[in-house]
Amino acid sequence: MSASGGTKAIVAALGANLAIAAAKFVAFAFSGSSSMLAEGVHSIADSGNQGLLLLGGKKAKREATPEHPFGYGRERYIYGFLVSIVLFTIGGVFALYEGYEKIQHPHELEHWYWPVGVLVFAIIAEGFSFRTAIKESNEIRGQQSWSQFVRRAKAPELPVVLLEDFGALVGLVLALGGVGLTMLTGDGVWDGIGTLCIGILLVLIALVLAAETKSLLLGEAADATEVAKIREAVVDGDTVTSVIHMRTLHLGPEELLVAAKIAVQHDDTAAEVARAIDAAEARIREAVPIARVIYLEPDILRTSTSA
Repeated sequence: MSASGGTKAIVAALGANLAIAAAKFVAFAFSGSSSMLAEGVHSIADSGNQGLLLLGGKKAKREATPEHPFGYGRERYIYGFLVSIVLFTIGGVFALYEGYEKIQHPHELEHWYWPVGVLVFAIIAEGFSFRTAIKESNEIRGQQSWSQFVRRAKAPELPVVLLEDFGALVGLVLALGGVGLTMLTGDGVWDGIGTLCIGILLVLIALVLAAETKSLLLGEAADATEVAKIREAVVDGDTVTSVIHMRTLHLGPEELLVAAKIAVQHDDTAAEVARAIDAAEARIREAVPIARVIYLEPDILRTSTSA
């Protein structure tokens, strides 16, 4: 997986979630808190999600084959979409069910210090994981806002880890609030309400992730800056006079397909056009290194030619 895939952030999140999940299940066993159970399942789901992201990154590195001539770069998008499904079903739906059950059949917490201690530990661990994801994201985010980064990122791993860690931190605060109010009031309904809020949060995050990864799976073009660089690189002002029309498509986070019809002089020879196309391809790859698959079709520009 490339550096932009956020491997360090994924590994940090995986380690934190495994430790936190174990602690949450211990706290649930001693206290009976449904918030702890929902949070434990949430952490297990998150751990599985990070495993899926790592697996997708490994599979995406396979060489192209005759059956898949453009390679396997989109494996990362597929596994990113699977993460949203796992987060929705295992994390969100389970928490909603557990919260509803706890509201319908509340009971007092036992050994309240277990869930409180575990939640404080989990907030610290998730904070470390979230900090790592933020640091990795800042290296490639540039001037984009966080919402723009999540929407526009072509590598799915960092947005997934960022949203998971953010959701985990908010969920832990909700769980702590539910446990705290249950302790203060002696009413176990508050624990169920906290669990219900966690479920709603996880479902919303899963829907956002599903929408973003679906767009990547369908195929997204290069961003406007890269398109402008490619257009500028194609034209040499001599043999290649303009771009008639162009299409770009991400075959993976770090692999871009470029297909364009270019205008050449009507009296250029085939050899001159071939040399111009080779030179244009070299300029494109220099300007946008991820443009690895390039198809340029020469044509004579006419006023009736449609874009």
